[in-house]
Amino acid sequence: MDEQQAIAQLKQGDINGLEFLMQQYQVQAVHTAYLITGERSLAEDVTQAAFLKVAHKVAQFDTLQPFRPWFLRIVVNDAIKAARREQKNISLGEPVHKSVSNWLLDKAPRPEELAELGDLRQAVWNALRQLSPEQRAVIIQRHFLEMSEAEMTKELQKPASTVKWWLHTAREQLRKLLEPYQVSGEKHED
Repeated sequence: MDEQQAIAQLKQGDINGLEFLMQQYQVQAVHTAYLITGERSLAEDVTQAAFLKVAHKVAQFDTLQPFRPWFLRIVVNDAIKAARREQKNISLGEPVHKSVSNWLLDKAPRPEELAELGDLRQAVWNALRQLSPEQRAVIIQRHFLEMSEAEMTKELQKPASTVKWWLHTAREQLRKLLEPYQVSGEKHED
């Protein structure tokens, strides 16, 4: 079975098509939602809800377009909404979950590299958590999902100027928050 067959099955009311799509996109969807929400269980809930939306809204899907961007737009939008709801309850001093560190690890880092990367990873995570959900989303789409600005504009259904502005302000804010780490990834000593 391929993606087009799975979508066709789903459009005909056969839920087995959804199983194929889940196998293909669940991990990336959870990672994406997690990077926006910061909570694994919330990211899993967002992903599950996104797949249910796919099952209910598959008739709206244009089979001439790729499925991945359409689906990930649902995930990103739902993750932003969930992060907004949870934002009031999240402490900025919250520790990084080990799974985020594991995603960003090199395959075989040396112990001293691991210590430096751990500090930098913690700083990047803390900086991301200080961005608004929309800013986190555009950073995730651009740098984690490797979407072009044109793809982001299309998927977010926002003007190019808005997407560029969100990216610009998010990058500027990250740059300021990460200033102590600017020299070759090493922390400046004050």
